[in-house]
Amino acid sequence: MNNAHGFRTRLEGQAYGLGFDLVGVTALGEPASVAHFDAWLEAGYHGTMDYMARGAHLRRNARLPHPGATHAVVVGMHYGGGTPAGPVARYARGDDYHELMRARLRELHSWLQTELGFEVDARPYVDSGPLLERDLGQRAGIGWIGKNTCLINPRQGSWFFIGALVVDVALPVDAPFASDHCGTCTRCLDACPTDAFVSARVLDATKCISYLTIELRGDIPDVLKPYVRESLYGCDICQEVCPWNVSFAAEVREPAFAPRDVIADKDLRALAQDILAMDDDEFRAAFKGSAMKRAKLAGLQRNARVVLDNVR
Repeated sequence: MNNAHGFRTRLEGQAYGLGFDLVGVTALGEPASVAHFDAWLEAGYHGTMDYMARGAHLRRNARLPHPGATHAVVVGMHYGGGTPAGPVARYARGDDYHELMRARLRELHSWLQTELGFEVDARPYVDSGPLLERDLGQRAGIGWIGKNTCLINPRQGSWFFIGALVVDVALPVDAPFASDHCGTCTRCLDACPTDAFVSARVLDATKCISYLTIELRGDIPDVLKPYVRESLYGCDICQEVCPWNVSFAAEVREPAFAPRDVIADKDLRALAQDILAMDDDEFRAAFKGSAMKRAKLAGLQRNARVVLDNVR
């Protein structure tokens, strides 16, 4: 590609203009973490998330999910780590990030075709396909995978969503992020209420509060209910204590990620009681376009009963 540096600068500028806060480019291939991923599955740490095992063969090579794709533009978008803690994890308080970021990535795709002057076969992925996206982020130079398994950027922390636009055209790539800046720090591992970290970078999802309050169907195990504490949906603890987030946490930048009315300005008891009083129609109306729909009304009401019991 002629004038690769100039193209890379324009690509980054376009991504920033679309609202992304981080951008990098990498070639697709076998993830560096594939052995780690296989061991994680074999240990059963994915719990009832059967889709992780069903799509395992695709996750072992980033070229497979979208045949013909050779490269990826990897982006990050902040969701407001500087906002106060609360019963709902910060990422889920506003509109669903999946659709918003996919739409922005489609706009980036259109720009890319115009810039290159030919049709580009591409597909956007935002935490919804068989890609190991944190691995892609590391390969694209965005950051390193921390001990809490989050992708961490040395100037912006980890309060960001990850997305990728995979394309069938060679692009100038960034150098992988090669260093580990966690050092000897273990604050994230020590702070987890349920001891969900088997070791650094190994998360037993079946003990993770986010898994228990979002992915798990059925009852939360009695032994873990007290440790859910006041977490109605998701958990931010291992990110809150991370020194990189303490230094670089910022307010919400994207208006769509601001807390919606059903959540805003409500304490735990008020929100939990509102959810317990909802029927299906009220739930669909209140959480239309929200990531919290994933837990379904039954899951949110289960969580509401647990947290109210914890704080009664």
